[in-house]
Amino acid sequence: MTAVMPAGVATARDLVGPAMATAITRLSPEVRPVAAYHLGLAGVNGHAPANGRAGGEAKDIASASSGPTAPRSASSGPTAPPKVPKPADGNASDGSARPGGTKPAGSGKALRPALALLSARAAEAAPERGVPAAVAVELVHNFSLLHDDIMDGDQERRHRPTAWTVYGIGAAILAGDAMLALAQDILLEDKAPQGLWAARCLSVAVQRLIAGQGADLAFERRDDVTLAECQEMAGDKTAALMACACSIGAIYVGAPPGVAMGLAGFGAHAGQAFQLTDDLLGIWGSPSVTGKPVRSDLRTRKKSLPVVAALTAGTAASAELSALLRQSDPLSEDDLARAAGLVEEAGGKDWTENEAAAQLASAHRCLAETPMPDGVRAEFAGIAEFITARQW
Repeated sequence: MTAVMPAGVATARDLVGPAMATAITRLSPEVRPVAAYHLGLAGVNGHAPANGRAGGEAKDIASASSGPTAPRSASSGPTAPPKVPKPADGNASDGSARPGGTKPAGSGKALRPALALLSARAAEAAPERGVPAAVAVELVHNFSLLHDDIMDGDQERRHRPTAWTVYGIGAAILAGDAMLALAQDILLEDKAPQGLWAARCLSVAVQRLIAGQGADLAFERRDDVTLAECQEMAGDKTAALMACACSIGAIYVGAPPGVAMGLAGFGAHAGQAFQLTDDLLGIWGSPSVTGKPVRSDLRTRKKSLPVVAALTAGTAASAELSALLRQSDPLSEDDLARAAGLVEEAGGKDWTENEAAAQLASAHRCLAETPMPDGVRAEFAGIAEFITARQW
């Protein structure tokens, strides 16, 4: 299934992209190049990607990054920028665009900023008023991705090497920490009470995100993870920040509590659907779609929702899958293919697809019950459909 990129996502990139680049210049010279590289605003050498950026913000970051910019390996010593191959889809691994394309390989999806701007519009404010909230949410999201890549040992994101493999683990951790702190600073600079409320909303989401990440790590050491535990973990790790993104713009511009709560409910259900879809892509998604190797979640024996649904189904395929994933030797490509087949045979894929559809339906009900302009409601619905049908 394919989906068309919602117009609101492109609008968010246009509005939030320059603001993100400006925000990054406030980071210290030691971490700024790492953050800029991770965000797709610069290549591995600290300079602008080959296709440039509107308004020259990438060039500004490159010139602002006049401090230590030499990438570091995962070891402690400095190294030259690594030579990395071009993926099959033609994206240059240093962050330049596909031939004829407009989106640099390292750029993010801008889904959460788009939701934050829509949230402000739901409160009948101009989208520009929600830009600080959108930047804060995107900074927190990318803080989590930087740390997540390290914890999972992922060496590729958005079709190029992850930041920790280029600059080292310590630098990537510090860059994530810096983005988290900057996000709160941006919200608290607004002297109105709404800025404080938005900061509290973001702080609660971060606490839940960390709890979810902790549970995810703990699951790696357990063979008795239940489906309910896995769903709770996904609610904390992914849906909490999505709920925040869907409501923080409204909170930041002073919307009535009922509007903010309705939008948060929409985001919580849409976030669950998003994670369910991500977990499907983690097993069956193409590398050109996910930016990660095929069957990456099985390769790391991740207790994702389809896997846990299959393991707890109580079938012969469940038992065989459990034995396969518990073996001490690395999984071969044949093992990975067999594991994917067993997840499907045990019903894990069907359960995940059905649950994603149920969460999407609940998200739509929240939208229908929350007062907002009809055009904004339609755009929220379009993004929800997009994130559960994405194949890019």
